[in-house]
Amino acid sequence: MSTMTNTRSKAFTINDFKTRKHSKTPISMITCYDYAFARIVDETDIDVILVGDSLGNVVAGYETTIPVTVDQMIYHAEIVRRGAPSKFVVIDMPFMSYHVSVEDSLRNAGDMMKKTGVNAVKLEGGREFKSVVEALTAASIPVMGHLGLTPQSVHKLGGYSVQGREEEKRKRLIEDALILQDAGIFSLVLEKVPASLAQEISEKLAIPTIGIGAGNGCDGQVLVINDLLGLDQGFHPKFVKKYADLFTVAKEAISTYDREVKERSFPSKEHSYE
Repeated sequence: MSTMTNTRSKAFTINDFKTRKHSKTPISMITCYDYAFARIVDETDIDVILVGDSLGNVVAGYETTIPVTVDQMIYHAEIVRRGAPSKFVVIDMPFMSYHVSVEDSLRNAGDMMKKTGVNAVKLEGGREFKSVVEALTAASIPVMGHLGLTPQSVHKLGGYSVQGREEEKRKRLIEDALILQDAGIFSLVLEKVPASLAQEISEKLAIPTIGIGAGNGCDGQVLVINDLLGLDQGFHPKFVKKYADLFTVAKEAISTYDREVKERSFPSKEHSYE
């Protein structure tokens, strides 16, 4: 049984997104993919959990998020929901799950919501998905948007570079944010865009923005739990702050176990049965 003390007063709901926007109280969001970490997050004051398709990189070891399937997203979201039953959980709609038709998008989003018990879906892209967002929200499926660096479009974008530095692209991102808001999204992730642009978008919108590599002018922030805990020593983007070095801690623990097994000092009498 966990010995950690949960000090949260009430569960975060979709109504709290706008409330936080109006009160200028930042929203904390964290991306995680499994039961063990979800249990830990559930014992904290983190507001929102995102089950991201970045699991393709972080969990499955893919080069991009493109191979991730709806079934994989459902599997991980079910696990996270069991580990964090009291949290507001958002699930990513993976590549090609909302790109073919509005009907296909509704079917996939509905399945993901019903089978996982999450609170909302997130999808990448701007004006080209306006009709999808409108249909999903009309079907009572809350939608979080995502602009800037959209990893599912990595081949179209030509890599993982900062988006919106050129005036034309800056203007388009602002327009897309307003279009998505009008279509019904309740919040918007801004990834890897100039801080000045993210702040400008945040000030123009009535809904909150969640930044990742978008400066401190957004209405909230999101990081992947594996990144902030320092579990990948080879991943050092500028926008990630490592709050711990669990890679080294885990490596040392595993190495100590290996040594003790080979020295026959483990298992000792205290770890054995008579």
